[in-house]
Amino acid sequence: MAKDLKAADRRGEELGLDFREYAFYSALEVNDSAVKILGDKVLKDITLELVDTVKRNTSIDWTVRESVQAKMRIAIKKILKKQGYPPDMAPKAIETVLEQAKLMADQSSV
Repeated sequence: MAKDLKAADRRGEELGLDFREYAFYSALEVNDSAVKILGDKVLKDITLELVDTVKRNTSIDWTVRESVQAKMRIAIKKILKKQGYPPDMAPKAIETVLEQAKLMADQSSV
């Protein structure tokens, strides 16, 4: 497990992403076809845009407010569509990114 964490840290550094950004990148990377179609550069661009969007759209209680989560889902979907993320895999990516955002929010409040 420690080797996996070190490898992930190295991969994030190679891409120029901090650990939070790399977590979002990994959420997108679970779709192998997206990696093959889009490549690292586009996935990195999507990641940076997602992180910025998540930061701008979160509030203290956003994880319990469905209306805010719905707004976040729409924003994530727009980013993925704009960047050419495979539409058949977008619903899973949206939910994975949203879960990652919730984890990031939980860790920030600790």
